[in-house]
Amino acid sequence: MIEVKVSSIRASLMSEHRVVILKDVNAERYLPIWIGPYEAEAIALRLQNREVARPLTHDLLNNVIHKMGGEVSHITVTDLRDDTFFGRITVRLNGRQVEIDSRPSDAIALAVRANVPIFVEENVMAQAGVAPEADVSEEVSGEELSPFREFIDSLNLDDLPVQ
Repeated sequence: MIEVKVSSIRASLMSEHRVVILKDVNAERYLPIWIGPYEAEAIALRLQNREVARPLTHDLLNNVIHKMGGEVSHITVTDLRDDTFFGRITVRLNGRQVEIDSRPSDAIALAVRANVPIFVEENVMAQAGVAPEADVSEEVSGEELSPFREFIDSLNLDDLPVQ
């Protein structure tokens, strides 16, 4: 398993969906996972240490686990099938480990609240992980990038959550 951390959350310009970017803690590899806006907001709120008046669903789940005598151990992105990611929440309860099926977005929102490690199975990272290219400026002239650069410069990123 590969330990990762939440690197950032990005917004799609074409839909309401967001992308959570998980970064391998030991290498320059990233795993982008499309998630819904509510899960993105739940993750971003916690990463920014913003308080809410009442517990969100992921806060509730964390509270229930603790009140029942359990403790979230870690979460894992376990599989990728038909463009769908799968995850598990691992809870320590009464001297044993219980694995709970979960969408990765919900598991990540819980992990940032419980302050526990996030892991990705090696086969998932091999299928969907990306590594940054070598210095692109050496391979492509600035002239070829100018339409892309103009587009990027026109974006208003002030409303996006930043870690």
